[in-house]
Amino acid sequence: MKILVLNCGSSSIKYQMLDMTNEPKLLAKGLIERIGLPQGLLKHEKCGVDPFKLEEPIPDHPHGIKLLLSALMDDKHGVIEKYEDINAVGHRVAHGGEYFDKSAIIDKQARINIERCCGLAPLHNPANLKGIDAMSELLPEVKQVAVFDTSFHQTMPDYSFYYPIPYKYYEEDKLRRYGFHGTSHKYVAEKACNLLDWNFNEKKIITCHLGNGASICAIENGQSVDTSMGFTPVEGLMMGTRVGDLDSGALLYIMEKEGLDTSEANKLINKQSGLQGFSNISSDMRDLTEAAANGNERADLTIKMFAYRVRKYIGSYAAAMDGLDLIIFTGGIGENACIVRELIAEKLTFFGVNFDYEANKDSRGKDIIISKENSVTKVMVITTNEELVIANDTKRLVINN
Repeated sequence: MKILVLNCGSSSIKYQMLDMTNEPKLLAKGLIERIGLPQGLLKHEKCGVDPFKLEEPIPDHPHGIKLLLSALMDDKHGVIEKYEDINAVGHRVAHGGEYFDKSAIIDKQARINIERCCGLAPLHNPANLKGIDAMSELLPEVKQVAVFDTSFHQTMPDYSFYYPIPYKYYEEDKLRRYGFHGTSHKYVAEKACNLLDWNFNEKKIITCHLGNGASICAIENGQSVDTSMGFTPVEGLMMGTRVGDLDSGALLYIMEKEGLDTSEANKLINKQSGLQGFSNISSDMRDLTEAAANGNERADLTIKMFAYRVRKYIGSYAAAMDGLDLIIFTGGIGENACIVRELIAEKLTFFGVNFDYEANKDSRGKDIIISKENSVTKVMVITTNEELVIANDTKRLVINN
C-alpha cells in the first residue's frame, strides 16, 4: 500500500511517499518552495539515489503537486509508474478546531469543517485545503485523510483550555487554547512506552517537542491534559523567532511606543523575537551553541533563557498531573542539543531525576534513556516522525472505511 503524505504550507509543500504494505518503508521525499514567487524550487530525493533540484516558476499549489507527482514518476528518480499507483493520500492539517478529536477521512462534510477552521489558522488551513483540492482533482478516486495538529489536545479539560477573558469570545469566536504538535507528542510518548514496555494509558509523561517551533505537553493516562501552545502557536515557550509567553501589557506598550499596527505587532511576536530576537545572532540553536562556546555572552544567556522556560513548564505540568514518570525530548533541538537537555534536566532532582551526563552526550539520532537506572523519573530522547504518524493513520482509516 503506497501512501503519499503531504504537508502544504502557504508557499511550500513537503512530501513523502511511503510503502505501508508491511513494515513502513520510505521510498522518496521532497520539498517544494517559493510557490507564487517568480522562481520556484523543487528538491526531490529517491532513497538510494542522488537528489535532484528543479527551478522554474511554480504559480500555485496545484502546479506544485503536478511537479512532485512527475518527480515521483520520473524514470530515474521516481518510485511509481502512474498516478493510480498511489493508494491513499494523508494530509497534515494545522487546525481541526473543536470539529476533530482524531484523524478523519476527507469527505464533503470534513472539508467543510476544515474550511470553517481557516479563521483559526489563516496561514495554514487554506494552504492545506489547496493540497486537498488539488489531489481531489488529480486523483478523484483515491481516499484522502486529514491528520490534525490540534486533535490530540482535544482531551484537555475545560479549566485548562479556557482563557480568562469574557466568555462571549469563546461562544462567538471559539477563542480558547487548542495546542499544536499533537501528532509528534502522541507519537514519541507511545514510542517511548513501547521501548520501556510500559502501558501508555497508565503513565504520567511530559513531552518536550523542541525545535524552531517548540511546545510541551502533559500526557496523563494516554490523554493530553495540557500543552504550552494556545489559540495560536505563538504562546508558550521561547522559540526560534516566536516570543512565547509575553505580558500582553508589554506588547501594548511596545505597540503604542513604536506606533505599530496589528500586522507589525504580529511580525514582531512571530518573526522577530525568540532566539533570533533576543540574541541578535540566529534562530538556530546550533549557531547559538557555537557562539556561546566561543565566548559570546548573549548567546549563552539566550540558551539559558530557553532552557529555564522549558524547565518551568515541566515543573508546572508535573504539579498539574500530581506526579511524573517520564520526560521526553524530541524535535531538532530536543534530539540534538545535548547542552540544552543538560541545562533543563540537571535541576529536576526534586522530581526524582538522576541525570546521566555521559549517556546524554551520545544520543544524536537515537532513541535512548539519558537518566540513570535508579532515576525515579526517567528521561529519554525519542526521535519523532510526524510523516509516519500521518501514514499510519491514513492506512488505518482507509482500510477500515
